[in-house]
Amino acid sequence: MPELPEVEALGAYLRERAVGRRVERLEVAAISALKTYDPAPTAAVGRAVSGASRYGKFLDVQFDGGLHLVVHLARAGWLHYREAFVSTTPLKPGKGPIAVRVRLDDSSGFDLTEAGTQKKLAAYLVTDPTQVPGVARLGPDALAADLPLFSERLRSRRGQVKGILTDQEILSGVGNAYSDEILHTARLSPFAITDRLADGQLAALHAATRQVLGDAVARSVGQRAAELKGEKRSGLKVHGRTGLPCPVCGDTVREVSFADSSLQYCPTCQTGGKPLADRRLSRLVR
Repeated sequence: MPELPEVEALGAYLRERAVGRRVERLEVAAISALKTYDPAPTAAVGRAVSGASRYGKFLDVQFDGGLHLVVHLARAGWLHYREAFVSTTPLKPGKGPIAVRVRLDDSSGFDLTEAGTQKKLAAYLVTDPTQVPGVARLGPDALAADLPLFSERLRSRRGQVKGILTDQEILSGVGNAYSDEILHTARLSPFAITDRLADGQLAALHAATRQVLGDAVARSVGQRAAELKGEKRSGLKVHGRTGLPCPVCGDTVREVSFADSSLQYCPTCQTGGKPLADRRLSRLVR
């Protein structure tokens, strides 16, 4: 799933490539992807792209006149920028992975695509990003929160730190992959309980969040959209590296699996050398 650094980089890429270009056509191929009906997609036609930014993991493409295309790429969505579309034939609804296509007046543009069968990519055409329910519920940006705010938000809800750190209403922008990396850098168990964290542990977690996300943004911004997934994988130390040696201590990276997700961690760095039980309801190392 694209997280804060990748969405930040996609916004930067669009600001470089698309700003100033006018929309020739906004096509919706996956009807379920567009969650709004007013304004209609035709409202974007003739408007210039004026900017691109993000709210947490939501990408906000801005057009002249206060129109916004706000997108959540979900787990399998992505943005593909086309320097020139080969065909001018309109998209056929329900055909292929393309959910939304934005054609610009210089024959360039971008596709919002989604792989797999679980179609959860969501696009909203709105006049105010806060009209998007997910944006309206977002907590403070994880990269922007200072230590007092970060600590207050983490302690506002009792639970396992992995889950709280990825709760977008607590802090926005962190997902499954970067939470594994942040907890590894902070040397914390993913199942540590938030209201038991000492001030020093919260300070270490805050510093790790800034470091991991900041480094990922620095690596990602300036990359082509097609290169961002590979860039993300290359910077990961524990996430997606089950069975490989931890690059910090050399211990074997382990995994805890759930029904529809998994997490990775290093026992030596994070849990005092003790492996976590790989069952959701087990008595887990704190």
